[in-house]
Amino acid sequence: MGLSWQQGPLGLGAIGHFLVPGPLPERLLFAEPLRRRMRVRYGGVWIADSEDVVLLHEPGRYPVAYFPLGDIADGALEPVEHVTHHRDLGPTSWYTVRAGAHSVPRAAWRHTDLPGHAGGLKGRVAFAWRAMDAFYEEDERIVGHAADPYHRIDIRQTSRHLVVRHQERVIADTRRPLVLYESGFAPRWYVPRADIAADALTPAKGQTFCPYKGLCSYYNIADARKAAWSYEDAWTEVRRISGMVSFEPDKTEMELDGTRLRLEPGQTVLPHGVDRDLTLDEAGSGGQP
Repeated sequence: MGLSWQQGPLGLGAIGHFLVPGPLPERLLFAEPLRRRMRVRYGGVWIADSEDVVLLHEPGRYPVAYFPLGDIADGALEPVEHVTHHRDLGPTSWYTVRAGAHSVPRAAWRHTDLPGHAGGLKGRVAFAWRAMDAFYEEDERIVGHAADPYHRIDIRQTSRHLVVRHQERVIADTRRPLVLYESGFAPRWYVPRADIAADALTPAKGQTFCPYKGLCSYYNIADARKAAWSYEDAWTEVRRISGMVSFEPDKTEMELDGTRLRLEPGQTVLPHGVDRDLTLDEAGSGGQP
């Protein structure tokens, strides 16, 4: 997903490679101006408001927003006696975040002795995403983690013939699937409900959340658990797949124009820390306040 997550160029499982003569460092960090106004809300008030945010891309992690100290509300940060060491960026000091009667310990941090090549993060503070009430770009809430400007989704209509089988039964047969191309992932094929056997899907317990598509529901197919999924109310940017169903190629037999589809290596979505610890109400908000 994006620049440094999953199979992105700086990700731990990058599918491509840089065309350079010598080996690259084991880890590459990338920092850039966000060029968007970002705000942080905590305790019912705005504690940070900046148009000078720097976004840090670190291998295997979601992007992190760093705010200039001058754009953080007075009294919002209280230093604590807790210092950690970042493997690339050095000593890291932590803060309690306060707003009125509200406080949360170790909810913000700053790298205090940066190496020269990382000077762009000097004097900047990052906030723990889930410890805050919300993050906004302008007046729209950003849910899950800082938006990755390198994460892209394209959806295309196609007339290719897609057949899905399980235990020799045809589960879906369509010549009008949508194919969804998402950064860092192999194409995913979405099938209209009308082209799926009516009794083939049994709702499965549990939902997951995608910061770019919304809440995902799952289905069992006979003994194949969570072999299919659907975004019943996909977010505006990907509304075309709402209610359509996609299938796992390792749990069903999927053929596209007669060629068997296989699960590509590295396609399992790996949740990272508390960034995905969302309530259903938050995840289903579509980024609205």
